[in-house]
Amino acid sequence: MAVTGFRRSIVALTVLIATAVVAILVVVSHVLLSRVTDADAHDLARTRAEAIAANVTAVGGRVVLTENGSEALDEVAWVYAEGRLIDGNVPASVVERVEALADSGRSQTAAVDNYLLYARQVPIDGHHVMVIVRVDLTPYETSEQRGLTLSLILGALTILLAGGVAHLVVRRALRVVQEMAALADDWGHHEPGRRFNLGVPRDEFGELGRTLDHLLERVDNALADERRLTDEIAHELRTPLTVLRGEAQLAQLSGEPVPPEAVLSEVDRLDAAITTILRAARARTDEGTRCDLHSAARQAIAGRAVEVAFPAKAEVAVAADVAVSLLLPLLENGLRHARSHVWITARIQGEAIVVDVLDDGPGFDPAEVDRVFEAGVTGGGGYGLGLPVVRRIAASAGVEVRAIADGRGHVEVTLPAARAAT
Repeated sequence: MAVTGFRRSIVALTVLIATAVVAILVVVSHVLLSRVTDADAHDLARTRAEAIAANVTAVGGRVVLTENGSEALDEVAWVYAEGRLIDGNVPASVVERVEALADSGRSQTAAVDNYLLYARQVPIDGHHVMVIVRVDLTPYETSEQRGLTLSLILGALTILLAGGVAHLVVRRALRVVQEMAALADDWGHHEPGRRFNLGVPRDEFGELGRTLDHLLERVDNALADERRLTDEIAHELRTPLTVLRGEAQLAQLSGEPVPPEAVLSEVDRLDAAITTILRAARARTDEGTRCDLHSAARQAIAGRAVEVAFPAKAEVAVAADVAVSLLLPLLENGLRHARSHVWITARIQGEAIVVDVLDDGPGFDPAEVDRVFEAGVTGGGGYGLGLPVVRRIAASAGVEVRAIADGRGHVEVTLPAARAAT
């Protein structure tokens, strides 16, 4: 219904514009044609009057016509001398007007009924001579009426043609749009990897195709992000659940109760993993958020054997829980794979604070350094546990995190430095 209404609106607008244009053209053409016919009628009257005036002369003190002038006269031209008709036959319907023109003594025109009267003064010394001609305007008016009728017919056909063409063009254009939208919707549900790939846009349909490709790309990324989140949840929860199951099976076999400390430890770890994943999914950086990096690091270390080397003042523009969620998985990886010790350092670099989490373990494989933040990817003796969560939190908080293959465990986190209070 909406598409049909849009099509009708476009066709109606096209017909309205075409009607306005045709009306203007008809009026202008009729005015021009009227002026042209009027000019032609006046030219014909002048030509007739000049032709007759050329045959008027004075002979023996009398005004006469020469060269068969009287044959050219009748009821369309008349010659007056001293106010008297000397040649021609004036119809009764125009006699008063013709005599008034003859007495005026100057060249002029007048309209009577459907006729144009033209009076021309003939310069003959000692005489007052006027030549008056009549031109029938009926053929000119008929020509104007025919021109107007033809213009109206052509205008109506033009309006109908414009409406029909607009209907066809809009229907074809909307059909293409509907087909592209239907394909994009179907691909978004069943084949998110499909694209129109129309290349550089050359028209509006190219722009639409590129927009739909971007939309499909976002849908594909959202689906991929959902799959990654599922993988990260499974990856993070598998280890504590396995430990709890192992403790329960061991207690079942030995007949001894499960040590509460072990259960509580793994439950805490499970709770921390769930909290971290949910925080990663919802994390956003608000303007004005800041925290003390020392406090966040101490909370992430939680009394474990980790060396800390931070500058005297290190405040970052992220929330404290986000900073803890970033550092905690990195420290756990370092403690898990270190040979003897783990340390964390921070340095100020421009408007950012760069935190290095290091351990003396085997480090990252250079061939896998770009993939260590993908869920399920392991390397260098098991790196990868918790790193997908770190990447998710970093992306949500606008933080840069990267692994460095330098022969040891080394992850670099670049946090925005908090601006000084004003």
